[in-house]
Amino acid sequence: MNPNEQERFDSLYAGLLAALKAQGCSPKTIDSYSRSVRKLTKYFDCSPDRLSREELTLYFADLVDRYSWSTIKVDRNGIMFFWKHVLHRRWDWIKIVKPPQVKNLPEVLSVDETRLVLGAVEKLRYRACLFTIYSMGLRLGEGLTLATADIDRSRMQVHIRGGKGRKDRMIPLPQATLQLLERYWHTHRNRTLLFPNLLGGARRILTTDRPMDRGGVQGALRAALRDCGICRPITVHSLRHSYATHLLEAGVNLRFIQLYLGHSSPATTAIYTHLTEPAICDAVGTLNDIMSKTCPSARDS
Repeated sequence: MNPNEQERFDSLYAGLLAALKAQGCSPKTIDSYSRSVRKLTKYFDCSPDRLSREELTLYFADLVDRYSWSTIKVDRNGIMFFWKHVLHRRWDWIKIVKPPQVKNLPEVLSVDETRLVLGAVEKLRYRACLFTIYSMGLRLGEGLTLATADIDRSRMQVHIRGGKGRKDRMIPLPQATLQLLERYWHTHRNRTLLFPNLLGGARRILTTDRPMDRGGVQGALRAALRDCGICRPITVHSLRHSYATHLLEAGVNLRFIQLYLGHSSPATTAIYTHLTEPAICDAVGTLNDIMSKTCPSARDS
């Protein structure tokens, strides 16, 4: 861009950052939305407020060829925010790009598979972190940022702070989880975090406020899955799905599971009813019963 065009964009970009903060967006949302606008600007090499509907349609058509729909949805939402809150314009975005509605059932591990995989995690720090995530149905970020002050031993609860949507929640702390956390904490004794970053000397580890690296936790799970011969697309987030499914199979009320997971809508939690072994067995049993009654005899013609 020429200097005048760059100055024009810089002013609009500053307005975007201010609007994102004013709307109470999380740091992650601010980062992704601002990146979407920068990417659009770089693509056309001009200030985005000058772009026409046809140019935006061309841009998203190119994105469809190169990126996943999840990435495209983030880019669309970021640019929509820019158009609405900075340019104060309205667009009919459905005519420009309309990501499909995809509702895939999440991958889950059985109870036996969960025990096998977590037992195959070699390093204590990763085993403790992954079991904590599973045993309380946490998101990876929630598990990594757990603080010692979040643990309420008297009530056997954990205070999850700033979850998705910046919502706090209280969830039950299993006795086995508390024992494992105490055992692991005694290996580093960090004053704040349960899972601190272990880079540096003992003094730095004792005082750091940086959590354990996400990639290390994800890599440890992948290695354990490989060692156990499980080839399904299981991720750290699958442990959260498995937690909910296992609770439901054990007879825990769906409303409690919703509260533990921090879901705003019961419809989000209800997806786990499609994954439980009892539900699947009941459905298969009913199906076999119906078909045995309606199947024609196998006599010769």
